[in-house]
Amino acid sequence: MATNDIKTRVNEFESTVGGLTVHGKAHSLSAWFVLALRLMMGYAFLYSGWDKITAAEPFSATGYLTNAVPAASPLSGVFEWMGTTPWFADFLAVAVPWGELLIGLALLVGFVTRLAAFWGGFMMLMFYFGNWEMAHGPINGDFAYMLVFLSVAAFGAGRILGLDAVIEEYDLGGETLVERYPRLRYVLG
Repeated sequence: MATNDIKTRVNEFESTVGGLTVHGKAHSLSAWFVLALRLMMGYAFLYSGWDKITAAEPFSATGYLTNAVPAASPLSGVFEWMGTTPWFADFLAVAVPWGELLIGLALLVGFVTRLAAFWGGFMMLMFYFGNWEMAHGPINGDFAYMLVFLSVAAFGAGRILGLDAVIEEYDLGGETLVERYPRLRYVLG
């Protein structure tokens, strides 16, 4: 792409998956909306994790996993196993609240945003199957939040008023951190 092409393609994006190419042009306000999504999910997860960590009773997912997951869920057996396997239930008692807190904090400050958004999306996918309900169709709030996390990752929301923008450009003797270590783009941004 020539230099002039770059200037005329500002706010444009394109992707090809399975031979199908989609092309779009974002509005100039899109960055603010992407930032708002990152901050909203960051706050929601930080608050949820903090609430579990500071609760009067220690957090446990066992009751939910063994009693609340609908039998119709495609993963009901997996959730039952999680709730009845002591070492895994103990792992979840730490991983869920601290995972939510750390994902939320990472999103709020825009640090390792893609990695945090991936794990947030994974947690929402698990909540989606755990809260399985098809009475109103396959789309619910958990599914929508999973897509928000994936959007935050795809749009590189950590580069918008976030630490990832600073970290990516860190100078290592004439080249940036992500130029020297391009795989960091999978977790930063």
